[in-house]
Formats: sequence, structure tokens, C-alpha cells
Amino acid sequence: MSIFNRAEIVDQNFRAKVAKGEFPFSATDESAIRNYPPHVLVDVFESQVMSRHADLSARRLRERAASFYTIGSSGHEGNAAVAKMTSPQDMAFLHYRSGAFFMQRAKQYPGSTPLYDMMLSLVASADDPISGGRHKVLGSVELNIPPQTSTIASHLPKAVGTALSIQRAKLMNLDSHLASDSIVICNFGDASANHSVALTAFNMASWCAYQSLPLPLLFVCEDNGIGISTPTPDGWIEQSFRNRVGLHYLYCDGLNMVDSLRQTEVAVRIARKKRQPVFLHMKTVRLLGHAGSDIESMYNTTRNIETTESNDPLMHSARILVENHILSREDILNMYDSMRRRIDRVGEIAIMRPKLLTAKEVVASVIPPMKVEKSRPFPDEDTRKEAFGGDWKQLESKHHMARLINLGLVDQLLQYPEMILFGEDVARKGGVYNVTAGLWKKFGSRRVFNTPLDETSILGAAVGYAHNKFIPVPEIQFLAYVHNAEDQIRGEASTLSFFSEGQFTNPMVVRIPGLAYQKGFGGHFHNDNSLAIFRDIPGVIVVCPSNGYDAVRLMRTCMDLAYRQGRVCIFVEPIALYMTKDLLAPDDGLWTFPYPVATDSASFGDPIVHGKGDEVCIVTYGNGHYLSQQAVAKLGGDYKDAVKIIDIPWLWNTDKTKLMNAIGDSRRVLIVDECRKTGSFSEGLVTDIVEYYSEHHKPLPHLQRLTADDCFIPLGVAATVVLPSCDGIMGALQNMMQKENGQSKPSENRA
Repeated sequence: MSIFNRAEIVDQNFRAKVAKGEFPFSATDESAIRNYPPHVLVDVFESQVMSRHADLSARRLRERAASFYTIGSSGHEGNAAVAKMTSPQDMAFLHYRSGAFFMQRAKQYPGSTPLYDMMLSLVASADDPISGGRHKVLGSVELNIPPQTSTIASHLPKAVGTALSIQRAKLMNLDSHLASDSIVICNFGDASANHSVALTAFNMASWCAYQSLPLPLLFVCEDNGIGISTPTPDGWIEQSFRNRVGLHYLYCDGLNMVDSLRQTEVAVRIARKKRQPVFLHMKTVRLLGHAGSDIESMYNTTRNIETTESNDPLMHSARILVENHILSREDILNMYDSMRRRIDRVGEIAIMRPKLLTAKEVVASVIPPMKVEKSRPFPDEDTRKEAFGGDWKQLESKHHMARLINLGLVDQLLQYPEMILFGEDVARKGGVYNVTAGLWKKFGSRRVFNTPLDETSILGAAVGYAHNKFIPVPEIQFLAYVHNAEDQIRGEASTLSFFSEGQFTNPMVVRIPGLAYQKGFGGHFHNDNSLAIFRDIPGVIVVCPSNGYDAVRLMRTCMDLAYRQGRVCIFVEPIALYMTKDLLAPDDGLWTFPYPVATDSASFGDPIVHGKGDEVCIVTYGNGHYLSQQAVAKLGGDYKDAVKIIDIPWLWNTDKTKLMNAIGDSRRVLIVDECRKTGSFSEGLVTDIVEYYSEHHKPLPHLQRLTADDCFIPLGVAATVVLPSCDGIMGALQNMMQKENGQSKPSENRA
């Protein structure tokens, strides 16, 4: 037996030591054992054994190239106690070492097959009931466990949001997913507790508890003392969390199932009865290294490894059962060996099950299936009149974008009772630009409310609320601030459907004021002209309206997609166009529009075409559309008839066939992109055009890009010199229309 094969050593040590009665010593008080009937202790121990053998089987199958995931739960089996003391009504976001929790909870759902499900996941079978073979995840719809992969701490903010949603759903009388007396469980490792995302969640939990906001949340820190190869300083977790404001700190010996049951019972009682957050510090050990590929002896001594292995929680559990005459040593070994044979049989069946073999199969769950057949009915006229109040008579007047978005949000809040709108300053103040002004007064603090200045908490809360049947509409105050919380969109919101085969979704519409052209004010943090952060996130919808009329129609469509399909939508609102009324001259009012009628919404993915000319086609969005309209109008004459402008509000979700049809026979295509040249929307658009025309054997039009420079936006009058301008668009149009033999009228340039 190789000294490097610690899985085999741990397995053999358990058998040998139990047979001899050589159990580890525990200084933990076990007097609470009288509170738990023998069948409870045996049940928990069985779940621990199930989890252990899943780990051992994964290692053996890995040697045959049949298993693809070897990060196990060995040493963390104490978390089975948390599952025993809770129920499937309590949503659980799990650590990747919470295998025993999964086994124990599955026993509470009749007909469940946790061993088979776990093995299907380990061997990446398409039959895996949660991820369909896309990843080894701990997740189940029936068990109320949203899937988690090798998450570090990114699931903690959404756990806070989900816990907050329970009381809000009750107050709003919503048909929520979670019962009003349920709690939320969130497991993670000691190394993860140092992550900025985790600290954000702890801060948010403390912030809420400090204000007596109901937060029935159980944090379970599974502390094994090491993060891959980096030790956690002795006492660090306790000293960091024992006196944290608003958190009830409890410690338990995770090696001792009696203490784990006792302290978990106390923790759950506090969370459930007092509706307050609890931090359960569960001391564990890590066995078998970090993963199968991890050679622990490279950074740890053999003596330390063996000392840790001597504290195997399964041996502690066996000792408790033997010393209290619940099971004999022979009974324990029979259970252990029987479980190994059972899981080996299950594993052999699992490896024969189908795998994902085509790209089509893999990507099928990136976009969730349509779950609701019909759109939500629009509110009746009397209801709308009452909500709009004095604004009702103003709907037919023309308004700028900020005003129209505000009016649109009133209708959306009426149409979707599960919609909530939140972010920094969005309530009484109405947001930095007053876009949400008056909504708090109309709909109350249960539906429109402020949050701390923390984008990770805002987006994490949105994901959490969505788990409880809300449609959250969070606001990130400025586009540049999204970078602080990118992983909540990339790693959490966008992956949920993918890793659950569309069984779990987190519908939301994230409102983000952004982009540039703010007349030199604010510098690069308030004039961020880059949308590249969203460009490569599968399944996410990115929208950017160029005027208020379309903004309302687009928002209606986004809300419908969130409601019916569980989509994640990013709604980027050009700040510079919020208050813009005029296009060509002061007080011309050409960029104000009436409020769209109730039945009018935008078709998903459709480009919006202005004009019929086919000499030059301008493809643009946002501020670029506004500037392009200016340029064509200023050039005037035949240019108005020769130029067509295509506004693409669905930035990476545009129907490419419809776009190409809209470009049609245009011989020249000018792409106006207000974002930076590198990593911009226009890069992909050029590729799409070239590929499409090549595939359809059509002559490629002359292509030109007009973009912002690869530069941050400076302060003051220099702000606009690195951005596309009306003059720049005019010059580009004139150059594109120029023949080799000199300048001519646009109409003379037709083919």
C-alpha cells in the first residue's frame, strides 16, 4: 500500500482500529447523548459512512478514468447533523465537502436515491438528475438544495438574500417557495471565510440583524484548518466571528456527532424561533488531501497527516456507538463493508449510463426552458389610474428617457406583484438621477427599498430573492461598480440554469446606469464605456435602450422573459440620455417621446430600423444611435434618403438573421460603437457580418468601425475627445460615400 494513497490508508485504518477497539480519545462532553434515541445516532452514522464511501469510490474510479471529480467530504462528515436537525423546507446552499449533509437530507424525501445520484454526478453521466452530467454538484429540487459546484464563497451573499426574502414574502402575501417558518442554511470552509465575497455576506447579515430585520440564516463554517496547502491560523475563525455584531456564535466539535447534533439543535432553534443569523463554527479535519490530484506530503509532514487521520470522525462516531452499547464493533464493520459493496455496485451501474456527447446537449441548459405559457396580464385601467395619480394625464405627453423609465416601472410594479426594486439610494431619494423618484411613496418600503453601498450584497440578494419566487430589479448605481460584484452575475446567476438543467432559475432585471458622454463630469468611474464584462457570460441578456420610448418597451420584454423563462437580464441605461430632450437645436424636443401604450413591447432580439436607404447602413446602439441621428440630420439633403440606421438594443442577443436582413443590400456598413475599440460589441459584429455574407455567398459590404479609443474617460473638456462624435460620424459617412474620382451625391453612388 503506497504511502501516497491516503484514501486506501484511511479506509484500512478504520477497519483495523474498529476491529481492535482502538478508538480516538475525545474531551468533548457527551452527556447530551441521552437526548437522542439510538436510532437517530445510527441514522447519522450511516449517512457519514455513505458519504465516506462515495469519496473512496470516486478515487478508485478515478484510477480507471471513470470518475472526474475527487474533491471529497472525508473529515467533514459531522455536517450530517445539520441535515438531521433541519428539513427539506429549509433551503440549503452547500459547501463542496457537505456530502454527508446531502446523504442525510435525502433520507427525508421518500423514494430518493442519494448514492446513485452522487455516483452519476461523479462520473459525469447525462442521467445525473441535477446537472445532467455538466459538473459534480450537490443539488436537488426535491431536497431544496440549489446546485453548488467548487464554489469558494460566492454562494454566501445569495444565502443572505434568500433568508431576507422569507419575511418579505410573508408581508407581501406572496405565493413564495419557502414556508414562513423556514430557515436558510449556508455551508462553507474556513479558508472561504477570508474571501471578500464571504466578508460581504457576513457584513450584510450583521447589518440586517443590527436593525432587527428578520434573517433566519444558519452559517455553517466547516473548519478543517487548511485551505488547499495554506493553514488557517489557530483560533482565527473563533476570534473573527465570536463577537461579530448581530451574529450568534456557536462552536461544535464536528468530529463528535453528539456535540454536532446538540449545537446544531441550538443553532437551528435560534434561527427558526428568533429569526436571527447564527454562525455555527464546526471544527472538522480534512482527510485524503484537497483532492485526488493533491499530494499532501509535498507541503505537510507525514506525522501531521497521520495525526489528522487518527481523528477520523467516523472512528469517533463508532466509539460513541460502541461505548453506549448501541452497535457492536462487528455491527459497525458489517455496516461499513456492506455500504462499500453497495456503492461499488451502484458505481458500476453509473459508469455505464450515458454521457453528454454533443455540443448541442451540453449547451441545452444554458438558457432555461419557458416555464410559464402566457404573459402576465397588464393591470386594468382603473388600477393604473390610481397608481399613476397625477401622472396619468401626462402619459400622452412627450418625456425624456429618465421620466419614461420611471413611468414604466410603475406599470411593471403593478403588473408583477412579486417584483421588488432595490439598491443604494433608490427609495426616498429616487436614485442619483431621480429615475426611481416617487416609487417608494407609491408602493411602500416592502417593494422599493435601499441597501448598503455594496454591489456584491445587492446582486447576491437579487439571486437569493429570486430563489423564493421574487422578480428582483436591483440597481447598480454606475456601470463601473459592477466590477466589484461581477462574480454574482458570472459565477452564480448565469450558471444556475446550466448546472441544474433549467430546474433552478433566478429571474432578475439588473438596472445599471452607465456609459459616457456626461459632459466631462465624473471621470472614468461615472463614464465607464465598456460592456465587455457581460460579453462572454452565457445565457445573460444585455439590453441598452437609446431613447425613452424603446426603454419602456424593452423593459416590459425583459420582465416578461424573467417571469416566464427565469432569464437574467442586464438593462444598461445611458446616463447621458436620461435628461436629453433635444436632438438638433435647443428646445426642439426631438428626443422626447410619449409613453408607449399598454400593449406595446419590444420583440426579443429584433433590431430597430430607422430609414430605408441602402447606400450606407449605420449599425449602432445607445448614445451612438442618438449621435448618428444627429449626423444624418445635419448632413441633410440626399443623405437622409441614402442612410439607414439600425439600432441594436439587444446587444449580444440580437437575432442575427433579422439583423442581416435589415442590413440588406447596403454596400457600406458603418458601425458606431461608443465602447472601447478592444473588447467591444463592434468586434463581434464585424465577425458576424463577415461570416454571414461568406456563408450566403453574398458580396461583402465595405465595413468601417467608429469606436472609442482604448482609454479611460478623463475629467472635463477632454472627456469627449476619446469618444465617437457627431462630427466623426459625419466625416465617416462622407468618406464612405466618396467615389474614387471625387466627391459626389449619395444617390449617384448606387451600384
